[in-house]
Amino acid sequence: MIFITLITIIMRTRNILACAALVALLGSVACKKSFYTDVNINPNVPSSGSITPTVLLPPIEAALGYLQGGDMSRFTSLNMQQVKGDLRQAQAYYTYTYTSQDFDNLWGNIYADVLENDKVLMQQADARGFNAYGGVARILLAYTLQLTVDCWGSIPYSKALQGATNLKPAFDTDKGLYDSVANLVDAGIAKLSDANPGALKPDVEDIMYSGDASKWIKFGHAIKARLYIHQAKGDAAMAAHALTEMAQSFVSNADNAQYVFGNTETSAAPWYQYNEQRGDIGFSNGKAAGMMTALTDPRLPILVDTVQAHGGDGLLFYGAIDAPVEFITYDELLFASAEMVLRNGGAVAAAEQFYQAGIKANMMKLGVKDADITTYLANNGTLPAGIDAAISQIATQEYLALYLNPEVWNLWRRTDAPALTPIAGQAVPRRFLYPQTEYSYNKANVPSSVTLVSPKIFWDK
Repeated sequence: MIFITLITIIMRTRNILACAALVALLGSVACKKSFYTDVNINPNVPSSGSITPTVLLPPIEAALGYLQGGDMSRFTSLNMQQVKGDLRQAQAYYTYTYTSQDFDNLWGNIYADVLENDKVLMQQADARGFNAYGGVARILLAYTLQLTVDCWGSIPYSKALQGATNLKPAFDTDKGLYDSVANLVDAGIAKLSDANPGALKPDVEDIMYSGDASKWIKFGHAIKARLYIHQAKGDAAMAAHALTEMAQSFVSNADNAQYVFGNTETSAAPWYQYNEQRGDIGFSNGKAAGMMTALTDPRLPILVDTVQAHGGDGLLFYGAIDAPVEFITYDELLFASAEMVLRNGGAVAAAEQFYQAGIKANMMKLGVKDADITTYLANNGTLPAGIDAAISQIATQEYLALYLNPEVWNLWRRTDAPALTPIAGQAVPRRFLYPQTEYSYNKANVPSSVTLVSPKIFWDK
């Protein structure tokens, strides 16, 4: 299963080195002199020891980009009304008409394509003393695990990822899993900081950071910062911890944790692929576009084709064939720093500096002209004096900056900003449903009485 998954995903990546390594692996199987004595060994399921970190890392990164930029981005951006569901399934999701089956693919991709393969990468790296690879594997595992917890709450982890040994794993608590994420990050940073990175180190096959250990370490601190940010409402100590982690994290847009897709149809970004095939989601008629229009926001014509009345072809920057899927970015951390300063008892003036820097960093990333940034800050760069009002304004601007990023959902659940009126029913969704596959094959362990609004993730207060 792992081998088949690797072939599928590597074919979708733009990394020639990974493909060449895989071809070499296939060749080694096909040319073995012991062929006639090994006829009962399935060549499509090699032992994990025969899969090298160089081959494993590219498809793990690509799969993470596809799943976050695919179903996860669509579900959350529809829930947050950043975009509008115009037709078919997208229209159903926009009105919160979800079934457990809608989450099967996303859940399966998280476990089969990322978590399982990442665990193999970690085991192989540790067994061979490849500390740098072991550190990267743990940072990726931590990020994916937190991403999953923030969508579903309790999920299988400590008893999962064991293959046929345990096909019906128990679910870990969401709060306990946050501790697991923190431990993974700490261990990952320790390995990346080791004076001996190992005989084999990540290099060009690492699409995210090209093997730069210092950037992976910053990414690790950004993940830990998110752990504390999500728990900081009404907790000054959590806000202080978040500020400490962010101070050790990104210092410019060049540090952004993201996966940039290729410029061919077989390596295209997920929103591009979706819009080419479906076109049932509107961008120019979403809430985010409406807010930017009211603010005369210079990012609007960069993000959305406002000439289109609606439809999937209205997405520009993140709809490009070679668009990035952003995991954690510098501008996000600046907005979060502004919020955490206020939650930690700091002054509005101090928060305002981070807030303005967040707007500027986001606009610079998108290529907004300096003069337009100056004008926008002059009109929108001042925070109100009250703490609650200031946090609300920070979150509203962050809602625009994190366009199509699932972290917007976490931001809204924490701050209730911007104000959203439910499209249907009484409440905006606050969690995902568990997939039908879990009910079919692991029903005894699936938490009971789960709806789109209950139980909330432990930090959602």
